[in-house]
Amino acid sequence: MNQNLVLIAEDDRDVRDLLSYAVEAAGYQAIAARDGQTAVRILHTARPVALITDVLMPDINGIELCRRVRTSNDGRTAVLMVSANVHQHDIQAGLDAGADRYLPKPISPRQLIAEMRDIITAKGAEPPTPPCHPH
Repeated sequence: MNQNLVLIAEDDRDVRDLLSYAVEAAGYQAIAARDGQTAVRILHTARPVALITDVLMPDINGIELCRRVRTSNDGRTAVLMVSANVHQHDIQAGLDAGADRYLPKPISPRQLIAEMRDIITAKGAEPPTPPCHPH
């Protein structure tokens, strides 16, 4: 498992870029996939400490992606689903598939990183120290 790598599976380019920026500002390395199929290929080789995924994506949706993560590793990858679909049955489907958290869009980068760090720490990994940015 790569303790600093976070996979972002998001089909919206602007959201994907925003999430990547937030993850990297928090001291992690971000790798992005624009669809579920690409995310699955990355998961097989990269073994990220966390996955941030949208629910609605081409090819393989976030629910199926989460199921594949949970069946292919020991459960140590933190999985955060981020979606505008916030009906109770959508949330329950995400959690039943193995997501650690199901968060509504829009979400602030600060809240997302806090939630991700919380899960990573609960799973026994040490979060990286954010880079120091001179003013």
